[in-house]
Amino acid sequence: MPYRDLPPEAFWKSCREADDFRLGDIYKPCFTLAPTDRIATAGSCFAQNISRYLRRSNLTFHEVEATPRGMPQSVAERFGYGLYSARYGNVYTARQLCQLIEDAESAEVRQSAIWQKGERWFDALRPGVEPEGLSSVEEVAMHRFDHLRYVRQMIETMDVFVFTLGLTEAWIDKVSGHVFPSAPGVIAGEFDVDRYEFVNFSFADVLGDLESTIARLRHFKPELRVILTVSPVPLTATATGQHVLSATTYSKSVLRAVAGEMAEKDPLIDYFPSYEMVAGLPFGQENYTENLRNVSPKAVARVMDVFFTAHGAELQAKAPEPLKLPLQSADAESDDVCEEALLEAFAGE
Repeated sequence: MPYRDLPPEAFWKSCREADDFRLGDIYKPCFTLAPTDRIATAGSCFAQNISRYLRRSNLTFHEVEATPRGMPQSVAERFGYGLYSARYGNVYTARQLCQLIEDAESAEVRQSAIWQKGERWFDALRPGVEPEGLSSVEEVAMHRFDHLRYVRQMIETMDVFVFTLGLTEAWIDKVSGHVFPSAPGVIAGEFDVDRYEFVNFSFADVLGDLESTIARLRHFKPELRVILTVSPVPLTATATGQHVLSATTYSKSVLRAVAGEMAEKDPLIDYFPSYEMVAGLPFGQENYTENLRNVSPKAVARVMDVFFTAHGAELQAKAPEPLKLPLQSADAESDDVCEEALLEAFAGE
């Protein structure tokens, strides 16, 4: 019988009877991480936890766009420092990641992706990193050019890239093809139905974008190892016309399937099941805060413990101090900086 010699974690009953659903067995890394490996991070809001915990570990968080000396942590994170390896803010979709890597390769500053709000100007491709905006289009372009140099440095020097897939929904400029991390008009800019269109990426779209991105990255680092995760944070809102629960299920299903497909085909791509450990059937509501969207600190700690234990890494005993930051909804219960959460303000309008 093919099932006779399977381990306990292969059976629902065995897992259900264990106090922790045998989460210690859920992740078996397909490659090792050494303390000297330079580990870069990017992704949706939940991915900020990976950066925070890497700092607490004996592994190396590869940070290329570092916080200016003397800047308090609360100010630094408000301006996008330290959340990820570079100051690109949240990268919610595979298309957004692909666009970022292309821009870093070419050092292209997309002049048409600069938005205005009042007398201030914003980089539409990372609108949250300058909360007050900048004084001119030229200043935004200068800041972005400098930022892309850091991203290029990250690409050329990282050994491991951890990317958390967050969304399939996005807004695109019909003319230029730019994809944005937030809808025009939420943080800055103005929504124009003739210029911007909504897209909900398919499995083929996400798979193609991710394959293209990793191929580009390996042009610089042929042996680059990649760890993919899927954010367990539900959508704040959907523009599909569907119920937000159905839209969330579609989005997470596509992203999980793509991550699994990539890991199945490539021995240097691994999938870490953070989504299952938070949103999985045995856990559900207990892993979220009262708004049923933000992941509780206890659940985050459990997920990170599984990851670092599996890689034989050590964590400091004390967790990082939580921060309450901008770019959150009015009733936010998370410390993550998240543009998507701002959509909650439109509920009931």
